[in-house]
Amino acid sequence: MIISTSDITRQTVDDLQGFIQASRRQYLDQIETTAAYLRDHQQDMPIVLLSGPSGSGKTTSALLLEQQLEKWGLETHTLSMDNYFSPLTEEEKQLLAEHKLDLESPTRVDADFLNSQLADLADGKEILLPRYDFATATRVFDGKTLQRKPGEIVIMEGIHALNPDVTGQIGDRAVCLYVSVRTRVQSSDGTILHPKKIRVMRRMLRDSIFRGRSCEDIIKMAPSVDRGENLYIMPYKNRAKYHINTFLPYELSVFKTGLWDQMGELAERNPEIADTVKILSELEAIPFEAVPKDSLIREFIGGSVFSY
Repeated sequence: MIISTSDITRQTVDDLQGFIQASRRQYLDQIETTAAYLRDHQQDMPIVLLSGPSGSGKTTSALLLEQQLEKWGLETHTLSMDNYFSPLTEEEKQLLAEHKLDLESPTRVDADFLNSQLADLADGKEILLPRYDFATATRVFDGKTLQRKPGEIVIMEGIHALNPDVTGQIGDRAVCLYVSVRTRVQSSDGTILHPKKIRVMRRMLRDSIFRGRSCEDIIKMAPSVDRGENLYIMPYKNRAKYHINTFLPYELSVFKTGLWDQMGELAERNPEIADTVKILSELEAIPFEAVPKDSLIREFIGGSVFSY
C-alpha cells in the first residue's frame, strides 16, 4: 500500500479530527477481525504468539487485542517475551560491555523455560511469573502467579514469538500473529519511504524520550537492527494466521512535531535519512495533543492510557 504526502496533507488540512478517526478505524478494524478469530478458537488454541520487528507496535496491538476480547467477556492475559531472556553469564556480561553480544539473537530467550510455562498455561496449570531485571541481567520472581482458566486467552508478545526454535514446542495450541508497518509513503518527486524508515522514526522518538538515546544513536543502530530482523524475524512471518498493518496515515505528521527541528542537521551527517527529511518536509505538523490517549502512536511519544 502507498499513500502520498499530498493526500496526507490534504486530509490534515481539510478535517484533522476526521482524518485521525479514519486512521484509527483502519487499524482497529484489523484488531477486531483478528480478535474475532481468537475468540472463535479459544478452546483449541488458547495461546497467542504475537511477533513483529522493533518499532512495529507489538505491545499496543497486544493490549488492544486484550481489550477487545475482554469487551466480549473473554479474560485475556498479555505477557512479554522479554521476561524470558536467559540470565547472562559473567562471560556474556563482559561481551555485552564490549558491545560484542548479539542482543537480537533468539538464543537470548530461555526457550525451554518459556515453552514449559506456555504448556502449563495451555493446560490450565498455575505458573510463577518471571521478571527479567535488565539492570542485573538476571531473572527475578516477585511472587506473581498466573493460572489460565477455561476459555481464557494468553497473549505472548515478542520479536521471536514466531520462531519455531523459540516457541515451536507449543505446536498447534497457539495462534500466530504478525504486526508491522506495511505502508509506504510517496513524496511529490516520487521518493518512496520504506516502512522500516517509519519504524526508525518511531524508535527515534521513543528512545529519545524514554531510554536516554539520541536520535543519531538510533540512526547508527538501524543497520544492526535491520540485520537482526532479516535473520531472526522476517523468515518466520509466514507462520502468522493474521498480519496487522500498524501504520496510521497521520503519524508522520505527528513525528514531524517531535523530530523536524533536528532533522536537517542530522541529515548532514547521516545522508541515509534524506528520504525521511524529504517526506517530512511536505507534511503539516500535527501536535502531540491531538493524538488520542489510546492510540498506538502513544507507545512512542508517551501519554498513553496503557502501561508499557
